[in-house]
Order: sequence, then C-alpha cells, then structure tokens
Amino acid sequence: MNMQPSGITIACASCSAKFSDTTTLATCSTCGGLLDITPGIPDLCSQELQNLFDSRVSIHALRGSQAQRSGVWRFRELVLPIADVKIVSHPEGNTPLLERPAISNYAGVDKLLLKHEGFNPTGSFKDRGMTVAVTQAKRCGATAIACASTGNTSSSLAAYGAQAGIPALVMVPAGRISMGKLAQTVAYGARTLLVRGDFDDCLRLVRESSEKLGVYLANSLNPFRIEGQKTIMFELLQQLAWQSPDWVALPAGNLGNTSAFGKALREAQALGLIQRVPRLLSVQASGAAPFAHDFTDNFAKRTRVRAETIATAIRIGDPASWDRAVSAIRFTNGVVASVSDLQIMQAKQVIDANGIGCEPASAASVAGVRALVSSGLIAPHESVVALLTGHILKDPEKLLNTDNEHGHGPANAPIEIDATLSAVEQVLKNAATP
Repeated sequence: MNMQPSGITIACASCSAKFSDTTTLATCSTCGGLLDITPGIPDLCSQELQNLFDSRVSIHALRGSQAQRSGVWRFRELVLPIADVKIVSHPEGNTPLLERPAISNYAGVDKLLLKHEGFNPTGSFKDRGMTVAVTQAKRCGATAIACASTGNTSSSLAAYGAQAGIPALVMVPAGRISMGKLAQTVAYGARTLLVRGDFDDCLRLVRESSEKLGVYLANSLNPFRIEGQKTIMFELLQQLAWQSPDWVALPAGNLGNTSAFGKALREAQALGLIQRVPRLLSVQASGAAPFAHDFTDNFAKRTRVRAETIATAIRIGDPASWDRAVSAIRFTNGVVASVSDLQIMQAKQVIDANGIGCEPASAASVAGVRALVSSGLIAPHESVVALLTGHILKDPEKLLNTDNEHGHGPANAPIEIDATLSAVEQVLKNAATP
C-alpha cells in the first residue's frame, strides 16, 4: 500500500476504493460508502508514544502555537501529521475530568467522572472534529464548507470557517434549534438556512449540495471529523494515566462520537497505549432512539424514525454514522440504551445543581448510567466516565421554562420583586421555610 504524503491512507469501508489524502469527498464516489482513515503507525514503542503525548502537555500548555496548545493536535501522529502552519486551531480540547460525589450518588456508582466537552471554544465537542475537517478543507483548497446541524455543528463550523477564511453554509431545522446556538452561528458569519423540516431533511439537502454544487461537507460523515473527535478518548485515557475505566458513557445522536470512540480504542489497543478496552454505553433519547432499537435486535436491520425529544442536540432519527457505530459497539462489547426526556432533565438538574451544568443532550449520559446501574448491568463499584457534550448555555430556553412536562422548571426560578428591602427580606424568609 502506498503511504500518502501526510502519513495516512483513506479508503472506502464498503468497497475498499482508495483516495488521495487531499480528497474533498466525504463519502465514496464509487459506492457511496463511508470513508475510513488509517493513520501512519509511529515508529515508537507504546511507552515512548505515551511519553511523547504526555510531554506536549507540560511543554505547550501555556505557550507555543495554537496547534501546539491544542488537545487535538497533541495527538497529531494519530490524527493528521502535518506542519503547524497548515492547521486551523482555536485551540480546542484540554477539557477537564470533573468529579462531584452527589452526581456519583445520583448515578448509583462509587465514583463517576465527567469529561466536559462544553469547555471547548464554541461550547461543544464539535470543535475537536471541526479543527481537523476545516484544516483538511484548507489543505484541499475548498472554496466553501457546509453542514446540516441541530446547532452545535453549525456554531463550530461557522467559527472555524471564519478563522480559515472559507465561507460557511449551514442548514438547520426551522424552529427546532436553540436561540443560543443560532446566535453563535450568525455571529461567526455563516450563511444560515432555516429548512422547513427536521435534521435528517437538512442532512439530505447538504449532501445533495456537496455532490451537485461542490461544497465541502463537514458533517460527521466526513472522516476527518471522526479523526478529531477520537481525541476525546485519547485525552481521557491520558488524564487517567492510560488506565482504562470500565465504562465510558456518551450521548448518541448522529453517532459520530460512538464511531470515533470505537476507532480511538482500536488504535490505542493496537499501539499498546492501553491494556484493556472499556465498554461503551451509547445513550439515546427515547423519542429519537433508532440505534437503541437496533441494538436490541443485534443490529439485524437499520431503523429510521421521526425524532422528537427535548434534547435537541440528539434529535436525529436517521444517524449518518450508523455503520461505524455498530462496529464500535461490537468491538467494545458495548451497550446502547435509551432514556426518557424526564430522565434526561432530572439528570441535568442534578448536574447543574452541582455547579457543573450542561445542555440537555449531555445529561443523557448520566441518565443512562443511572438506568444501567438500576438494571444491574453496571455494578456500583465499576469505574465510569460520562461525557458531557455541550455547555449549559447552549440551550438556555430549557433552563428557565417554569411550566413544562419535564419537571415544572427550576425550584429557584427568578422572582420579580419591588425595589424594597422588605421584599428581599420576605424572599429570604420564604426560602428558609421548609
């Protein structure tokens, strides 16, 4: 096999057709299958590779180029090994592992760690994939980039497109995107189209635009997105001194992260970075749970649904990365579960109340852990890391809704008072009354 100049090979997962490392395609031009990237294997032993990645944390954490400070490009040998000057980076990554005993108690495990991707530049994990996808768009001379989105992808694409100087076109479902995410997208300068339909209609339209109009598609169909998103797992393992947890739980919508995590774990095991592969728990909202349905039938067929859930970031009924995600679940002996909107919002309330906060879709991971502990599938003593995918301000409307079917709003909802000390005193007295 001929190695590409960047040290990677690109091939169709279905028909094995090979592609240049500067291809503008997101899917196979021969059969329409998903493209897979195989990184060049570094000529280092596992300990040397761990030491290399670890050294970049201490050396470049506070200084160096944006690419050197990135939690994505720290792992460039396993992502896209190119020169810093070609990289489009904010920087992104370097997100924390958080622990709150009250959240562990709620989930029912002795110790639950939260990997919070809402600490990325635009407030979601999407930045990890977008830095690589937009870097690739720049490398291959793309004149425009486009995506379909429920909000987070559009925000990230708009920001990275602006940094790269490439016009961005985003398609979002009209009336079904949070104002916070829409405001970000517009502020970063993307041309925003409000499509009369759902996310799946938007993705179909953007795929047609890529095929017929030549715009560079930046959804998670794009294999370079997966390369960036797999660094969530690399960084998580690095933060745990390369000791795998028993479980990694994550929200599941379009299945890009499920796919990326499976790919990362395959590579980490093959390179000797880890000795044990953790089990993946992919959690969907029950109103948007085609992948969970398919799991119960051992993925004998692919289900598509008309999605409906309060968790807008995972309101997807026809996941684009289905094939890759099936492989990831099987490789990790993983589980796919679904939880109700009520369970999601209850978990979110606990996360928020402990000073961490997340958008609704993020809380699906913690809700899923709680559900599997209750069913006996996860033991209380097992080590678990749950992924929080987006910042609390990504979906602010859900925070202040004081009368909804998911819990009647926050107990500390804002109170309007007169501008008097006695009014403040009365509020304090009411708060002290059980």
